[in-house]
Amino acid sequence: MASSLSLVHIFTILVTIIMSRFAQFDARTSLNVLTFGAKPNGVVDSTKAFSDAWDSACRVEDSAMIYVPKGRYLIGRELRFEGESCKSREITLRIDGTLIGPQDYRLLGKEQNWFSFVGVHNVTVLGGSFDAKGSTLWSCKANGQNCPEGATTIRFMDSYNVKIKGVLSLNSQLFHIAINRCNNVKIEDIRIIAPDDSPNTDGIHIQKSTDIEVRNASIKTGDDCISIGPGTKNLMVDGITCGPGHGISIGSLAKDLEEEGVVNVTVKKAVFVRTDNGIRIKSWPRHSKGFVERVRFLGALMVNVSYPILIDQNYCPGDSYCPTEESGIKINDVIYSGIMGTSATKVAIKMDCSERFPCTQIRLQAINLTYNGGEAKTSCINASGKQLGLVIPNGCL
Repeated sequence: MASSLSLVHIFTILVTIIMSRFAQFDARTSLNVLTFGAKPNGVVDSTKAFSDAWDSACRVEDSAMIYVPKGRYLIGRELRFEGESCKSREITLRIDGTLIGPQDYRLLGKEQNWFSFVGVHNVTVLGGSFDAKGSTLWSCKANGQNCPEGATTIRFMDSYNVKIKGVLSLNSQLFHIAINRCNNVKIEDIRIIAPDDSPNTDGIHIQKSTDIEVRNASIKTGDDCISIGPGTKNLMVDGITCGPGHGISIGSLAKDLEEEGVVNVTVKKAVFVRTDNGIRIKSWPRHSKGFVERVRFLGALMVNVSYPILIDQNYCPGDSYCPTEESGIKINDVIYSGIMGTSATKVAIKMDCSERFPCTQIRLQAINLTYNGGEAKTSCINASGKQLGLVIPNGCL
């Protein structure tokens, strides 16, 4: 009897210890932005309330959640979240409401970013709508007036262990989401919407960052759905629907002589609908020490897409004041596999590579692209590699 009681006692102690550990692990301080003075009426500027909530979350040594209830919250200027002095183990910004920009585009347009996260770690942005009201700035630019460049809606810089999930970004003045100098970032289940004539509204821009995942995204915009800049390494893009827009682009590269390379990029299970390009690598015709290697485009459906497969090393939009050098970007080891659908241009596969540094180890396999129900064509210059299996149109490599 004493023995059984002692066993029960030991078991009870063990359960208590385990439960207390789980309680510590799950401990989370919840901070409601309404408590800090945010107003869900879309009229009163709530920027300071959000900033104060972040500062309070940073003082929590365990996990913290900043909660944004349903409603419309005016964020009238740049909201900068800094992580340098944060004590919190992790912070989740959970948004059930809609964050709206000011009607006067100049208030945000003079800033580089609308929501910026600088030097943060273990941060999650979960849900919510970001409506930057960029249309008035686009109109200013279309009329040739003296306009500010505009603000990126969400930018992470010098950060690691970041997740952006379930977010809707509407009508950004400039880029919708930008990732700069970050490590281990996951972007998933997001929607990005802007008209096809909205200038420089890239959906997701990634640069100088490592170990990035973008999964299950619907992107409709006026520029690249995803743009991949210098210094991007270990990028996985999976399950993207793009269109309207300019496709998924590596580049533009060769903006600078001293430029980091783009390495180990995989794009798979993408759908492009009436985009200006499909899967593209673009570089200016300028000397550069940059490079592109180990890129995989695996499985893509093209629906009436201009230039479904494109390498352009003489990139110069507008064809004015173009550099006259040969591109110094070395492109090597690129695979296109399982690409099918319809091209809006007679040339479905175009590779315009540098004469000084030709594209090498290009592989085409299981390609089936048609033009107006008939035969499409290829145009390939200074590109070498091999074709495997069925490749339509043929004759590129």
